[in-house]
Amino acid sequence: MSGQAESGPVDVVIAGGGLIGAGIAWRAIHRGLTVRVVDPDPGSGASYAAGGMLAPVSEASYGEDRLLRLGQESLRRYPAFVAELEAATGHDVGLRTTGTLMVGFDADDMRALDDLHRYHRELGLPAQRLTPGEARRLEPGLTPRLRGAVHAASDYSVDGRALHAALLAALPEQTLVRERVTAVAVQNGRAVGVTLADGSMLHGRTVVVALGAASADLPGAPALPVRPVGGQILRARSLDGEPLAERTVRALVRGRHVYLVPIGANGMIIGATSEEKGWHSRVTVGGVFELLRDATEVLPALAEAELTETLVRFRPGTPDNAPILGPTPLPGLVAATGHHRNGVLLTPVTADAIAELLVTGELPAVAAEFTIARFTAQESSAARFTAQESSAARFTAPEEQDSAAGAGRPASQMPAV
Repeated sequence: MSGQAESGPVDVVIAGGGLIGAGIAWRAIHRGLTVRVVDPDPGSGASYAAGGMLAPVSEASYGEDRLLRLGQESLRRYPAFVAELEAATGHDVGLRTTGTLMVGFDADDMRALDDLHRYHRELGLPAQRLTPGEARRLEPGLTPRLRGAVHAASDYSVDGRALHAALLAALPEQTLVRERVTAVAVQNGRAVGVTLADGSMLHGRTVVVALGAASADLPGAPALPVRPVGGQILRARSLDGEPLAERTVRALVRGRHVYLVPIGANGMIIGATSEEKGWHSRVTVGGVFELLRDATEVLPALAEAELTETLVRFRPGTPDNAPILGPTPLPGLVAATGHHRNGVLLTPVTADAIAELLVTGELPAVAAEFTIARFTAQESSAARFTAQESSAARFTAPEEQDSAAGAGRPASQMPAV
């Protein structure tokens, strides 16, 4: 690690190698920047457990219109994002475009679904109300006891683990630094890199915090309003090798939420609890029982499937359930965190937006509503950097200024934010 630290600053150091961090790295490298992603075990956090739903319509909630628009824009980018990634790496990321069914079991469930569908219609979202028979013709494995459904044909899913593996495969070998970030390094009031667990420092002209639920209290960085939201997740697979379902099913089972996301040839992801216990969530007998009880009621064939995995991970929640994107009060430090339950969905738009910020110094309009400034009393926009600010902010580590000049190494053309 010391050799990298001594070789001079890279353009961008990204703390966190999950889907968000890896996606930003891939896009930034494509834009000509030098990048390091620092993570001792990339993809082992929320990315590892994610259901992979790309579901802005079925996830739509009252009061979250801005988040809905961001999700729709990210979903619009997904096919091209996946096609480019698969072409570059040869990895199949398991994109499914078969839609999502939302189903209910009793009168109260159906009232809730009808309210959601009414909201869909108000916003002009593509969703269709189905009878129980129509729903079962789309997904024959559904129980005959369901009372009705809403079909969101434009809500997709992807294999989150396969997507992450493809993003890592797309990065040049030297990009990944398998160390733990212990702090943001600050000099003269500006982020200039990160300190690693082995005591060394990795210099970067800009630092991106993409640590998910662990982003809140990184030493050296301003506090970010991000909290861990625990979730228990299960995985199963059919014993006969046949698919358990063809599309995502989101169910209200007498007021309880459960989702079932098909993966691979015969797998199923079942989730998820939502637990506000800080970092104290664990896989529990009660949590597993409740998920399996409701999942098998929705899809009875699951009772004969093999339970292959139980795990708990932590979503990065924010006060308004939306991500924090863009510059922070500390010059040189950029946030890309707080994606809560939408990290997989928002990977393309986050990667594109942050890469644009890193290259041009300007956060695109699609992400401008999601800066940390919305949680403060500041009136000035944090989404725009003037040329003077960018020029003044460019960083060369003080101890490297003379050696860099002596070697004739050109200064980075990247606007440092």
